[in-house]
Amino acid sequence: MQFQSYDVSGLLRPGGNVLTVLLADGWYRGQVGMSRSADQYGTDIALRLQLEVLGEHGWSVLAGTDTSWRTSTSHVLTADLIAGQAEDRRLVDASLHALAYDDSGWSPAVVRDVHVAVVRAIAPPVRRVEELRPVVVAPVGNAVVGNTVVVDLGQNINGWVRLSNLGPAGTQLTVRHGEHLDASGDLTTSHLDVNVPIFSGPLPLGQVDRVVSAGIAGDTFEPRFTTHGFRFVRIEGHPGPLGPDDVTGVVVHTDLQRTGWFECSDERVNRLHEAVVWSLRDNVCGIPTDCPQRERAGWTGDWQVFASTAAYLYDVLGFTRSWLRDVALDQRADGCVAGVSPCPPSEGFDSPLGRLNGSAGWGDVVVSGPWGLYEAYGDTSLLRESWESLTAWVGYAAHAAATGRHPTREAARPAAAAHEKYLWDTGFHWGEWLEPGFELPDFGAFAGADKSEVATAYLHRSAATAVRIGEVLGVDEATVAGLRAIAEGARTAWQAEFVRADGSLALQSQASHVRALAFGLVPDELRGSVATRLVELVDAADGHLTTGFLSTGLLLPTLADAGHAATAYELLLQDTEPSWLTMIDRGATTVWERWNGVDANGVASESLNHYSKGAVVSFLHQHVAGLRPTSPGYRTFDVRPTPGGGLTWARARHDSPFGSIVVAWRLEGVELHLDLEVPGGTTARVVLPEGTTATVGPGLHAWTVRA
Repeated sequence: MQFQSYDVSGLLRPGGNVLTVLLADGWYRGQVGMSRSADQYGTDIALRLQLEVLGEHGWSVLAGTDTSWRTSTSHVLTADLIAGQAEDRRLVDASLHALAYDDSGWSPAVVRDVHVAVVRAIAPPVRRVEELRPVVVAPVGNAVVGNTVVVDLGQNINGWVRLSNLGPAGTQLTVRHGEHLDASGDLTTSHLDVNVPIFSGPLPLGQVDRVVSAGIAGDTFEPRFTTHGFRFVRIEGHPGPLGPDDVTGVVVHTDLQRTGWFECSDERVNRLHEAVVWSLRDNVCGIPTDCPQRERAGWTGDWQVFASTAAYLYDVLGFTRSWLRDVALDQRADGCVAGVSPCPPSEGFDSPLGRLNGSAGWGDVVVSGPWGLYEAYGDTSLLRESWESLTAWVGYAAHAAATGRHPTREAARPAAAAHEKYLWDTGFHWGEWLEPGFELPDFGAFAGADKSEVATAYLHRSAATAVRIGEVLGVDEATVAGLRAIAEGARTAWQAEFVRADGSLALQSQASHVRALAFGLVPDELRGSVATRLVELVDAADGHLTTGFLSTGLLLPTLADAGHAATAYELLLQDTEPSWLTMIDRGATTVWERWNGVDANGVASESLNHYSKGAVVSFLHQHVAGLRPTSPGYRTFDVRPTPGGGLTWARARHDSPFGSIVVAWRLEGVELHLDLEVPGGTTARVVLPEGTTATVGPGLHAWTVRA
């Protein structure tokens, strides 16, 4: 259990003080995860608190929780992170904070014997970060009691709304939150109901707050024990008019420090970048959630896909370190990593859903996450802290590969080939997940399908990354050699199964070709032909991507690194479905879970706030602007701008551990102008499109060359 510290000096006054605390269920007793089951960790909420004061002789405890404390119910009637919060403002007792308050009707506190390790929080706290005013407040429907309005904040956010006009005493207001409006202009949330085959029926979204007015001028309703993912708010039951000044959108998330910015001459690309930033912001609320409105679960695959991209935008080191500790605590003794962390009992290893844990591309976050952040920040402590967890995961995956065979492979080839020792073709895997047009078939068939192309690729990459981590940490050579054998064995197995005799890939998908190149799975002599075939597959899809969850973020950088930046730009700027700019053209202010999250008819499906596809912005920073580290923490870095796609200028700034790096280029006629700011203690290698190269140190630098 993490504890939080607050400086309350400004709240104290000379003489006596009253200390009151509001407690709510939180994830501990509230609804959690896909199943929305409650009471998964326990049925009693509890508080451990002490008030400390700094005096002449150091810190001393002024007050702490014990049996002298008293408890009662409050004006908060219900509070759930998914369902929402309800208050009766008539029950607010202003005299509660007076020393003379009579608490004789309250009950004595009950001591709970709680066996937990209490540790200091290392991630920044969750805070109210920003406030938004509505862009539209419009009446809808035919309300039986009072009026109904729909509020549009103009931006999909995580947080809540503050209402400052609650109506006369006894007015009952219902506040519903969602991401989309139907054809009539009314709020719709049906696309966000959890509706998957493993449950007997749809689970309603929730996100409904309720408040009863006390009729006191200046009184406000602001729920503090829930958050919602929403752009639109439906307020029901108000007798009088509600306007923009009566409603405030409050953005709530972990208060991360912004470290990266990008802009260019294409306004739609800028809007895409901003949508990705908002999706990240909306899904960093204590843990990296998959979406802020539906499950709000810490899916390991989402952060595996996005963590390195997030490091271009915000300082996510402490935030990720905190969550990876949860992942390690959830990890099974044999090294298997849960698909969601914190993992509620209803989805744990011993639950009916336990078989969904241990998926390749999801569990690998314990390897790729620490390594990606080491590259971004140069901090070896996270590598050291994660070593046991990441090697256990690689060991689990390698053992699964060595001890089982997929039934279809066993039937086709009764005698196992030697390379199959490293072919991971057993267990449940989500695979490439949500490729364009994907619809979940019979879940049993999906769960049992052979996904060894994906799983073996990740076994190789994670083992190879673990080798690099071991070398950085100075781990004994025998351990590193064992990991190296797994990495090389998995690559050999992947080539044996998925590279044909003519050098082509057995699986003719964009995703397989991206992995082959990005993970170094094919020999050097085949990289050119594999990259050329990837371009052909893009062309065959009329300039569209067909990648899914795991490889979409790698697609554009892989093409550019292979010398096909023009195709990467074609995909970036594609504006028919499926594409990123289709989202933008259809009004997205955050990234969608599905490429057709809002179809051409304006009908929504699934979450409209899922950041994983937003990993594309790494291409904007690394290739369009051309900035990427070449040693951990940007002590050395490359500036290799790649103009294209009709862009006439681009600019990026990154606040590295050594200071701000600023890259800006512009095209003027036949000339390219590059301006670069290099912070102290670092060295930049500059490579311009026409071949000019230079190595420069701290300071301001400028070049003008032929475009």
